[in-house]
This record gives sequence, C-alpha cells and structure tokens, in this order.
Amino acid sequence: MLKEIKIRLHQGSQFIKDVRNVEVPGIFKGRPVISTKNCDEVALVELCPTAAISVNPFQIDLGKCNFCGACAFHSPDKIQFTKDYHLAVNEREALIIRAGENKALIVNKEKRRPEIERFFKQSFKIRQVSAGGDNSAELELNASGNVQFDSGRFGFEFVASPRHADAVLITGPITENMAQPLETCFSDIPSPKVIILCGTDAISGGVFQNSKALDRSFIEKHPIDLYIPGNPPHPLTFINGILDFIGKKP
Repeated sequence: MLKEIKIRLHQGSQFIKDVRNVEVPGIFKGRPVISTKNCDEVALVELCPTAAISVNPFQIDLGKCNFCGACAFHSPDKIQFTKDYHLAVNEREALIIRAGENKALIVNKEKRRPEIERFFKQSFKIRQVSAGGDNSAELELNASGNVQFDSGRFGFEFVASPRHADAVLITGPITENMAQPLETCFSDIPSPKVIILCGTDAISGGVFQNSKALDRSFIEKHPIDLYIPGNPPHPLTFINGILDFIGKKP
C-alpha cells in the first residue's frame, strides 16, 4: 500500500483540470484566422484537397477542411491556424470562416432544442457509429475517456446499445453499406434523440465527398444537432462541444 501511495504522489495529478482553457502543446491546428491581405486566392483554391476554400468572398469551410495546413504554409500572411480547439457548432453555416473575421465558434443556444439541456445536462449517453471511417476520429474519441481527459466526469459517455443512448455520433463519410445500419441504429434510440456529426468525413464527406461509394441520404433526411469539425477532432474539441451543447459547466 505504501508503495502505491508513493507512486501516486510522485506522478501527481494526471487529468486535465480545466478543459476549457488548457493550451494544447505541439503543432495542433485549430480555428483558422484569415487576413484581408492580397494573395493568389485561386492558387489556394486549387491547392485545397477537399474544396474547403472558396473565393468571392474568400472563406474556408471547416466542415470540409482536413486541417492539413497546406494553405497556411503556402500563404502564411493570409491564413494562420490558431490553437483554438473550441470548434463545435450547431449550425452548419457557422463553420464557414471568412476573411477579416476573428470570432469564436459557439453553440447557438437559441437554435438548440429546448429539451436538450432539460434532459441531458446531467447524463448524456452516446452511441458511436463508424460509417466508413478510417479510425482516426475513433481513436481520439477513445482518448477522450482516458485518464487525462476523463470525459466521464462530466456525465457523458459511450454506450454499446442504441436503446441505452440519447444520441448517435457519426464518424466517417457514410458509405453505402453503412447507410441502412446507421438508420436502424438511429431508429432504436428513444426520443428525444440527438444526431452528432464528428469529423470532416462525417460533416461533408471529406476527401471522399464525390465518391459513388457513399450514401449520405441519412443527413438529408434528419436534422443535425451538433457539428464537431476536425480531421480528426481533438478530444478537447469533442469534450467542449458536448459540454456547450448540453449546457453543462465543468
């Protein structure tokens, strides 16, 4: 017992106490900021592998962006990626970053269904479906529950059965062979239920957006409650997005 106590004291506290304001180390790319400086905008459009950049006006769609950073490397005076990991929104158009703007991305409470906070603020169970994903988003979602991030302390966690879930969280571009299983999973979740798109592939299809192997009719049929961009999303992006969505203060 004394040995275990000694090890615990030596290691200290491993979990992140303040998930709202902790700084992400390393080369993390978060919310981009676009200046109004002139550059070869057409070259940047052609450079983007997912057609996330468009002109007139010049803007970046974070629902399509794979955060590769090629645009910022090509034109650092025009585009800079910050370390702001607060990226989740509940309106698709809010993911569009325009030149000259430098504002935080938020969950619009006025656009959120009133029952969300009432039912899910204390307990929020999520059924995750990999709809043709490459496991990158899944790895980060798994990491959100580890000793550092410990998402379970906030009252939300992943469950195995849709009948025990409040929400379906979709990763991957939704391939044709996953379209019906996804629909079946969603139908088994009791109401009121939530749909979350997690990652670039889920939001727009990403690099696969023009593939004939996709069937994204599910997104066309059902209203989306929360968008969590990233390729893959950082655990802090996921955790803060859910906290903002259910109206819970950590």
